Amino acid sequence: MSKTLLSRIKPLHNPKPKTSSPTNFPLTRRINELVNEVCQILQTQDQWEHTVETRLSEEEVVPSDIAHHVFDKLKDAHVGLKFFDWVSQRPYGCPLDRFAYSSLLKLLAKFRVFPEIETLLPNLTTFEDKLPTLEALDAVIKAYSDSNLVDKAVELYYFVLKTYDLVPHVVTVNSLLHGLVKDGKIKAARQLYDELVERSGGCVENKFLDNFSTCIIVTGLSKEGKVEEGRKLIEDRWGKGCVPNVVFYNTLIDGYCKKGDIRSAYRLFNELKLKSFLPTVETYGALINGFCKDRNFEKVDMLVREMVARGVIISVQVYNSIIHARCRHGFTEEAMDTLRKMIEAGSKPDIVTYNTLISYSCKDEKIQEAEKLLEQVKNIGLVPTKFTYTPMIHAYCKFGDFERALSLLAEMTEYGDKPDVSTYGALVHGLVVSGEVDVALVIRDKMIERGVLPDAGIYNVLMSGLCKKMKLPVARQLLDEMLGHGILPDAYVYATLVDGCVRNGEFHEAKKLFEKTIEMGMDPDLVGYNAMIKGYCKFGLMKDAVACFSRMQKSKIAPDAFSYSTVIDGYVKQHDLRLALTMLAHMVKRICMPNVVTYSSLIYGFCQNGDLVGAEDLFNRMQSND
Repeated sequence: MSKTLLSRIKPLHNPKPKTSSPTNFPLTRRINELVNEVCQILQTQDQWEHTVETRLSEEEVVPSDIAHHVFDKLKDAHVGLKFFDWVSQRPYGCPLDRFAYSSLLKLLAKFRVFPEIETLLPNLTTFEDKLPTLEALDAVIKAYSDSNLVDKAVELYYFVLKTYDLVPHVVTVNSLLHGLVKDGKIKAARQLYDELVERSGGCVENKFLDNFSTCIIVTGLSKEGKVEEGRKLIEDRWGKGCVPNVVFYNTLIDGYCKKGDIRSAYRLFNELKLKSFLPTVETYGALINGFCKDRNFEKVDMLVREMVARGVIISVQVYNSIIHARCRHGFTEEAMDTLRKMIEAGSKPDIVTYNTLISYSCKDEKIQEAEKLLEQVKNIGLVPTKFTYTPMIHAYCKFGDFERALSLLAEMTEYGDKPDVSTYGALVHGLVVSGEVDVALVIRDKMIERGVLPDAGIYNVLMSGLCKKMKLPVARQLLDEMLGHGILPDAYVYATLVDGCVRNGEFHEAKKLFEKTIEMGMDPDLVGYNAMIKGYCKFGLMKDAVACFSRMQKSKIAPDAFSYSTVIDGYVKQHDLRLALTMLAHMVKRICMPNVVTYSSLIYGFCQNGDLVGAEDLFNRMQSND
């Protein structure tokens, strides 16, 4: 269709008398009825060409004369394009004028048919007699902005400014400003806004901008943490096409709260009330969020009481913010109390409310509390989601109750919410931790059957479990399967296999895998280096272990207690207590506290050397260090 469009757009070198415009071909009642009839035929008949031709001939009307009216009334852009093609190809028809092309542009913009728009525009703007109307270009700019094609919208905006020396309608300008802010292009939005302020000459009545324009810029500045700049803009524009209202205060209060400046937000809140503005639920919601982040629940409760006293209905979103904040800061009981007050106030909790409480109850290992909440969800007619079930599945696996975990998985499926990677991951992780690797593998199979591919994390957990069960060949098969599914193993997967090879006595294979990780440009990280150091120590290659230890430090990875303890234990097993104690000194110097494994290895070393006094002294030091 685009090529057809391109070939049909031609300049009017010798306009014929029959060609008319909206001004000399008015939309009379008769013509209006005819246009409606043509639109009905176009939208309901497949082979409409002959019918339309006959009907227009009866009325002695040329198709191009009513084309713009037809485009204005059509409700299908593709039908409009077919009609355009038919009119353009008529051998004795008059060419379409700028009004018809403008109406077609508006139709394409309405239905976001951007490929055809981009074919039309460059050619229409080349010929003066085809130049689209400002209204049509307005529609295209707005369509681009609303569809996140903000760069194209800006380009067309400046074309309109240059070609017509006119500014698009304020609604279009606001759509463009909003698109720029949404896209994070705050600087460009502010520049465009300032240009329009300058263009108005600082007049009080600014027809290019309105309150919403200023609010969009203030919102953008607040997003970047420039709340003071936003406040100054409001003060500068006060009375110059900018009338103060509660929306401006809400924007600034929310900006201060998100910035963490709750004091300034609260000061502005009091200023708002002094100026006789009535705070809205958005005002209170922003402040409550700010105080929740600040853990100031005393202020939160005060604001809630004020909302009740003023008759402001507390939304479920505000209650959810309070419940989530209380849970996040460890006040689960207080969060449950908020739920009770919410219900007493006549506000209905939603599934987000219950999911938050269930999740934190599971984290606090209060699984029976979570079960009661799940029962409440069902009783009040809410539909549980994967976010309801996943934390419970994970908790039951942690407690070793796999039967209940699997029944919850089945129940979740019955409610129509398909388990995702996170849900299966919780189940697999719980099973592996409890030593049920074979059951975890069955779950992995079921997962793939249902079209959910495991991620690197699930494969890593499974491989780790298999390696600990001395099932290295199966772990390697999983690596091949992983690659077959196009899932790239990360450093942790290779670290797991390195550790598995070490456990299974395949030291050379472990070393190959470790070097392969580095060759592939991956950082083995602390886990990978610790696995390799453990391998060197296990096989008595202490020089190589220390070299690997140094290599880790050169890679800017700080050794932890496991790294030091592994090397110390390796020296003790090689009957080299002196070097073991030297490594302990390095450990303490680097402010890395020895643990039970470190002390146990050294005590064993002293006993092995027959130095019971040294062993006892170390034992006492161990107790004094808790």
